[in-house]
Amino acid sequence: MQAELKASLEKELAAILDYWTTYTPDETNGGFYGKVDNDNQPTSTAPKGAVLNARILWTFSAAFNSTGKKEYLAIADRAYQYFERHFIDEVYGGVYWTVDYTGQPAETKKQVYAIAFALYAYSEYYKATAHPVVQSRSVALYNSIEQHSFDPLHGGYFEAFTREWKEIADLRLSEKDANEKKTMNTHLHIVEAYANLYTIWPDVQLRQQIQRLLQLFYDKIIDLKSGHLHLFFDEQWEIKSNEVSYGHDIEASWLLQEAAEIIADPALIEQYKALALLVTHVTLKEGIDKDGGLWYEYNNTLIEEKHWWPQAEALVGFINAWQLQPESDYLQHAYNTWRFIDRHIKDKVHGEWYWGIYKNNRIIPEDKAGLWKCPYHNARACMEGVRRLSAAG
Repeated sequence: MQAELKASLEKELAAILDYWTTYTPDETNGGFYGKVDNDNQPTSTAPKGAVLNARILWTFSAAFNSTGKKEYLAIADRAYQYFERHFIDEVYGGVYWTVDYTGQPAETKKQVYAIAFALYAYSEYYKATAHPVVQSRSVALYNSIEQHSFDPLHGGYFEAFTREWKEIADLRLSEKDANEKKTMNTHLHIVEAYANLYTIWPDVQLRQQIQRLLQLFYDKIIDLKSGHLHLFFDEQWEIKSNEVSYGHDIEASWLLQEAAEIIADPALIEQYKALALLVTHVTLKEGIDKDGGLWYEYNNTLIEEKHWWPQAEALVGFINAWQLQPESDYLQHAYNTWRFIDRHIKDKVHGEWYWGIYKNNRIIPEDKAGLWKCPYHNARACMEGVRRLSAAG
């Protein structure tokens, strides 16, 4: 099973990257299309999002770093050049939320989540290229978050600002989110970005901020009784939500452990290994359907949808738990999740993965590429799976 799963993930990684190489480059206006539908038809005038473009940059940089294939570096170069030219705010720092299809600034708000993904991507691109200017930009993005978003009074990071870093009324990443000053989601991806930056810039203060973030997750964000993550908070960390996001739970289970391992903090490593097993156990017990798919959310009632990205995170989370407990059946659960992905989430006609399916297995009619639909979760799951299964022999 281990060898079969590894081979499947290697093949799927190549297929995902081939899709994004073939269908998403915008040869008229540069960069990548802001929207591509399920039939692979682009909307050439769709706005282009910072999150999507940063995730493309990270994905192809990481793919080059893991495979050495020059064609992946070429796409990473394209993504870097476009991002640097169009998304970086050279006046106020940080990045624009969106640009229009010609590359002109559209929504200029400073969403810290997007800046974190830019930092994550630039750090990975630096590993691929060793260009000093890329490392300098990575550090500048980190400094912009620390200067404007860090809360020295209550800890953590504020969610969003105007272009000029002033207060903004609507802090939300998307319409489905609560309009609160602090969120689990943004903090998770700041940890992820800071940990990746630390691999190329092992700064003492950066390490301390990662330690603070990991302790913050333990003290404020993770519910140690339920094994779930709280999602929304006010400035003073009062909980403002009761919904459960199964995908974020399982994603956090391995990402937070990885961050502790990157900074080599023995106490935090042991703490987060134990938490990884707790959260993975709860996810398996409460969130996995009998077909191996992971439900989307629970918000007073089960949201009976299975989106693409929670499946990818479940795959990694289960493999990580199996590495921690080799005698367990977590590898079987990872295989079950992969089998669900292969049967229901992969588009075997047009390529890539569907947004997801409803309870009755009907396809959710969302796009293949968009502000949120990207190659990051599924390509990363393939790379992580291959790396971890290879390491396990």
